[in-house]
Amino acid sequence: MGFSADFLWGAATAAYQVEGAYREDGKGMGIWDALYPGHVLHNDNGNVACDQYHRFREDIAIMKSLGLKAYRFSVSWPRVMPGEGTVNRAGLAYYSRLVDALLEAGIEPMVTLFHWNLPMWVHEKGGWGWNGVSEAFRDYARVVTEALSDRVTYWMTLNEPCCFIGLGYMLGLHAPFEGSTASWNDPGKREENQKRLGVLTRNTLLAHGKAVQEIRLHAKKPPKVGLALNGTLYGPRADTPEAVEEARTRTFAGDGNFGDVHWWADPMILGRPTPIQQGFLTEADLRVIHRKLDFFGYNSYHLSNFGDDAGTNPEVRPGMPRTAMDWPITPEALRWASRFFYDRYNLPILITENGMANCDFVMHDGHVHDPQRTEYIRGYLAGLKKTADEGVPVIGYLYWSLLDNFEWAFGYDRRFGLVYVDYQTQKRTVKDSAWEYAAIVAANGESL
Repeated sequence: MGFSADFLWGAATAAYQVEGAYREDGKGMGIWDALYPGHVLHNDNGNVACDQYHRFREDIAIMKSLGLKAYRFSVSWPRVMPGEGTVNRAGLAYYSRLVDALLEAGIEPMVTLFHWNLPMWVHEKGGWGWNGVSEAFRDYARVVTEALSDRVTYWMTLNEPCCFIGLGYMLGLHAPFEGSTASWNDPGKREENQKRLGVLTRNTLLAHGKAVQEIRLHAKKPPKVGLALNGTLYGPRADTPEAVEEARTRTFAGDGNFGDVHWWADPMILGRPTPIQQGFLTEADLRVIHRKLDFFGYNSYHLSNFGDDAGTNPEVRPGMPRTAMDWPITPEALRWASRFFYDRYNLPILITENGMANCDFVMHDGHVHDPQRTEYIRGYLAGLKKTADEGVPVIGYLYWSLLDNFEWAFGYDRRFGLVYVDYQTQKRTVKDSAWEYAAIVAANGESL
């Protein structure tokens, strides 16, 4: 069966990680713009990043040369709404130019409304802990929909609430850098932490539901709406039906918490809160949160089987292959993600992110040779093809990332891109893996 003829082969980025132009054309400040000092490796920031704000046509030309069919980018909320009740038309005009250029190149634009850089004016009201944040996000969603939906079909409301809530507010590792791992793990603070997580989760879920409603109400062409989730995913320890069911059970185990996919997806897609969530989600809330979606987006980098640094997990093998993020390389991840999440949520699967950080640099011949990334892509896509062959409706694969870029708290030290970026000159160098990916795209995956 393989991949469909209209399979969405593409790549993804996020506004703060690539755009730069952080104070140009009326853009307001976001939490990553304002709060990064002291929290990011080498004190790096996204003020310039990859300068895609000025170089997007060059990047689109690279995508076209690779034969990519889709580009997932995020809109910067502080660029579009720099203050409460204000709309920055210059910011919207940038995204309109970007969409037009993508369509001119034959590339499907795919919009993510929120990829972590919350406006400072929202943060100052309490951020995702402010009970008015879902209304503010609804207004923002309407503004962007009205501006772009005559040309954009694919929409994602939120990227990885697991991270921007869990890492941002509970563990203190991402902006706004609130909470701490020690506090989260303190048994004496469990009740306090769960109460705070309940407020943050409810506001996030309501924001998603209200944004979906706004997109459907105001879209000028029929939209396809989803979001990009991440979270716990276990693979089977053996190739047996019993091991597969054990992995499925582990993936969706217990009441859930912010790191689990079902903590977010069950209320959104099934209209069903986990037992813990019944304490803070009302029936009225669920009527807002539970909206029809057109696809299930998942960001997948590795299986959760090997998440142990204490040497007590027997599944962790000494010397097993890892990326520059120290993440295990587990090629079966996309296979089980697409299978398990389709079986539970009954929505077409879109792999919204998948990729690896590698030790990349320009070599003596002027090229970037990255055979490890090529093997990574081929291995993970081979796993995805297995589930497509089995009849799971997989509609697309978006490599993370198109460009080397600002990797949040790791600054510029982790390179995920198909395209190497010299951050001093902004020169782009297409890596070997990008051309290999282009060959896979040209063959629609039949070469795997």
